[in-house]
Amino acid sequence: MRHRFTSHRRDISSVFRTSFFGATREAWDCRSLWALSGNRSFHSTTISAHGDIIRPEPGTGIKVNFKDSKGNLIRTVEANEGDDILGIAHEYDIDLEGACEGSIACSTCHVILSPEYYDLLPEPEDDENDMLDMAFGLTDTSRLGCQVKLTKELDGITATLPSATRNMFVDGKKPTHH
Repeated sequence: MRHRFTSHRRDISSVFRTSFFGATREAWDCRSLWALSGNRSFHSTTISAHGDIIRPEPGTGIKVNFKDSKGNLIRTVEANEGDDILGIAHEYDIDLEGACEGSIACSTCHVILSPEYYDLLPEPEDDENDMLDMAFGLTDTSRLGCQVKLTKELDGITATLPSATRNMFVDGKKPTHH
């Protein structure tokens, strides 16, 4: 009997994990999980925030210029070393999708960089190249915004957004900043 209970519990855990991370649209409420688990105790914790993001003092951060597909400046922001372009775009409500939230599972955070800044970056990994192959409007200086980590050498970088994206995850999904 113990083996069946453990196996059953593992199945429920994977169902919850699958449902929680959005791979299926099945709705599981707490009572359903509680009833299926055979466990009569219920524990909850508060959701923890990632903490406050500390932005650099004006004039001291790494400047990132965001342009639309026509070359018009959308916004210039300042970021910290180690931030990525996707995270910065979401923080400042710049329309860079990032449907997979930076897990290198889509190409919706595709940006086009100027050649002088592109050459300062390390070569893209195979996972990034695979996703870039599916990007709309791919260029020689295309990168995924989630993979461009800012360094002091990249101060003044311009990320141009393509005119469209291909979202095979969920068309119409809008990312939210956590």
